[in-house]
Amino acid sequence: MMGKAEYGIEIRYVTEIIGGIQSITEVPEVPIYIKGIINLRGKIIPVMDINLRFNKEARQYNDRTCIIVVDINDLSVGLIVDNVTEVLNINDEEIVDPPDGRAGFHQKYIHKIGKVGDAVKLLLDCEKLLGSEEYTRLSEIA
Repeated sequence: MMGKAEYGIEIRYVTEIIGGIQSITEVPEVPIYIKGIINLRGKIIPVMDINLRFNKEARQYNDRTCIIVVDINDLSVGLIVDNVTEVLNINDEEIVDPPDGRAGFHQKYIHKIGKVGDAVKLLLDCEKLLGSEEYTRLSEIA
């Protein structure tokens, strides 16, 4: 969840959900939304604040803040999110393409829309969270 919108990530990308924020080591000369790196059982993982990545206001981390570890093109990245409310299985027939004519954020990052009862979940395109230059830079520090 980010703000009032509810987002989803396809389970094929998710390797782990970490409750709470670990100690994050800052790394120089990275975009502002890259908060640094964490040591996750001996593996160095770059960590991205998803609010900052989407040009939203920075939020104070609290006990509901989580890190979702995802694999994006063979690179593990931690995504800091406001909270994880649930893990869902959405049937294929309940997943639709976003409406035509979308622009900006939705065109860039939203891959599909999941219908869950009366609610919708905006399904992120994990592979578009990192541009090629960012991917290369994060690969170097991981």
